[in-house]
Amino acid sequence: MAPLSRGLVQVYTGDGKGKTTAALGLALRAVGHGLRVCFIQFMKGDWPLGERKAAARLSPELEVHWFSAPQWGDASKAQPGTPWWQLPPSAEDRSKAQEGVVFAHRALTSGSYDLVVLDEVLLAVRYGLISADEVLGLICAKPPQVELVLTGRDAPDAVIAAADLVTEMKAIKHPFGEGVSARPGIEY
Repeated sequence: MAPLSRGLVQVYTGDGKGKTTAALGLALRAVGHGLRVCFIQFMKGDWPLGERKAAARLSPELEVHWFSAPQWGDASKAQPGTPWWQLPPSAEDRSKAQEGVVFAHRALTSGSYDLVVLDEVLLAVRYGLISADEVLGLICAKPPQVELVLTGRDAPDAVIAAADLVTEMKAIKHPFGEGVSARPGIEY
């Protein structure tokens, strides 16, 4: 397939499940049409994520790169027993996120990809690992023929305004509330 004649900016945000899953579905569809995809993950640690395993099978059309510390947060700055998701970010979390922004800019402007996904980049903004202005800078750097997808909770208003398509995932019911843990192949 020829490269995209017009690439848009998509945002998947909200408190519901499915933001990364939707972006992965779009990536799979793009690969199916012969497009090259760079899927960049922020804040995902070194979990054995299914998308990373699948990307190895779909390489070189689908690449997954991640920029996060192996484990989230700085436990030394929290009370004992604090859940990992409530830990404050560590210096390594911040450093890796900044590396991700630099890599994302290179990927967007390289001419090598038709679709670039910045998974959890909006959550990285929420946690202060990167700024909304840095994300807006990536949007501005996007060449006209590249599709850009941004995922994560709490999309800043300025990012929403700059996007062409915004989808909000809304939590109605989730099995985590009933004590069901994340399952390989379904949640990760």
